[in-house]
Amino acid sequence: MSAKKILFVLTSHNKLGSTDGATGFYLPELTHPLEQLEKAGFSVDFASIKGGKPPVYGVELDDPVNAHYWRDETFQYKLAHTAALEHVDAALYAGVLYVGGHGTMWDFPESAAVQRVTREIWQHNGVVAAVCHGPSALINVTLDGGELLVAGKQVSAFTDEEEHIVQLENVVPFLLTSKLQQQGAIIAGAAAWQDQVSVDGHLVTGQNPQSAASVGKAIVKILQG
Repeated sequence: MSAKKILFVLTSHNKLGSTDGATGFYLPELTHPLEQLEKAGFSVDFASIKGGKPPVYGVELDDPVNAHYWRDETFQYKLAHTAALEHVDAALYAGVLYVGGHGTMWDFPESAAVQRVTREIWQHNGVVAAVCHGPSALINVTLDGGELLVAGKQVSAFTDEEEHIVQLENVVPFLLTSKLQQQGAIIAGAAAWQDQVSVDGHLVTGQNPQSAASVGKAIVKILQG
């Protein structure tokens, strides 16, 4: 396992349920952790569920971190050529971050590739991290002993309250925090839109976009020992 290489996983789902809305991954939840990891000297690869160019929203270029990456040719090339997760060798990575965005709610939970990569990195003591809706990747992940990864773990994720605030509680296939609780996670939630990160061993989870940079910092802290 490389001590310096991290995998960021992005959704390939672009349709917001039965609405006419578009979705995908949420750009600041990629760029803000990426900035923290790159500043610390870590190399980051991108994968997505289907490979190729994943759908994105939240391209707000008044955010200087977004603007820096969005205007960078290397970043755009990497984003346009993500690996399909099913072809990724998890043994190459010291950690994985599941980037949020509403699209994840449709293709992360049932993905065999997500479950395999998460399990393999976790069982080799790598960092498993997720932000906002990214913890949907942790649902249904079982370890070799048959237990659910999140059972008994402290987890932060997009709250049911936040889902109601954005008025998508009847659009998403399930409420993320409630589903994680059903699988035995111990939810550590803050007030809506507050920076909230949980670190439970080598599991790092953040509640919302406001937590994205802090998730990156927490990953760095673990990997630096």
